[in-house]
Amino acid sequence: MRNEKTTEDVALGIRRRVFEHSIRNNGGYLSQACSSAEQLAWLYNEELNLGDPTLPMIPKPFEGVPSPDNPDYHTGAGYNGPAAPEFDRLFIAPAHYALVAYATLIEVGRMAPEGLEMFNKDGSSVEMIGAEHSPGMEVHNGTLGIGLSTAAGLAWGRRRRGEPGRTWVFMSDGEVQEGQTWEAVQACAHHGVEVKAIMDVNDQQCDGAMSSVMEVGDIKTKFENFGATCIEIDGHDLSAMRDAAVENHADKPLIILSRTSPFHTMPILEERFPRLHYVRFKSEDERARFNVSIAKDLGVDPVDYVH
Repeated sequence: MRNEKTTEDVALGIRRRVFEHSIRNNGGYLSQACSSAEQLAWLYNEELNLGDPTLPMIPKPFEGVPSPDNPDYHTGAGYNGPAAPEFDRLFIAPAHYALVAYATLIEVGRMAPEGLEMFNKDGSSVEMIGAEHSPGMEVHNGTLGIGLSTAAGLAWGRRRRGEPGRTWVFMSDGEVQEGQTWEAVQACAHHGVEVKAIMDVNDQQCDGAMSSVMEVGDIKTKFENFGATCIEIDGHDLSAMRDAAVENHADKPLIILSRTSPFHTMPILEERFPRLHYVRFKSEDERARFNVSIAKDLGVDPVDYVH
């Protein structure tokens, strides 16, 4: 399944949808849309080889946890197509990027726009923090840091079965503060697992700027020392992503560090620095100012909403 939009248009559409949702709901993950839109647009619109969606365009409600007695249980992976040997698989490790991921699915025609209206509603599978039943999600990544391990295990199994499809991970830089990330890289290098990952390095996390929570130093060198092939790029440069993805990494994991800005295309967000994880407006005046400013930057009309 290929989308006719350019990847640049998909990235812009992602930001516009997240902006509109955030204004209407008095809050949202704006900075994640600023930093990651190009990465997710590129993955879905160009890089990944995915089959047609196997789930309805309007997401099903939450149908319970996996159980032998629950035949209705489903994961959200069907929005990425069937898990067939020839197709790629994607794991979205930072579950708090769910709003941006849902907007991506809509922009590339894998989910209906009505799905976003179900966001964070009781009984909905369109979770605020993506779970295994949420659109585009295959597993519940829970605490940051387990996404790369999950993908590595699948990639190893796929290699043993001779499946040609690749395994990709979308990550965030907060995950380098988790020991499991480094164990996963080391295990991949030891076993020759060629999993690929692109990491949104926006220097932000839930509690503020990365450096204020835990200084992580030179993560490129660390990844290389743990056995990965690591490429550092401008995360808003699609050409750089394309070049990085074909970097030779035989028998090693490939980690693409995408350096990004959490204010990219929405400079008014810098007012909130370093508290950018989830932007909830402090007053109606602030909401109105952000509405007008961001709409202008994204080339759309301000959002109509009920005060």
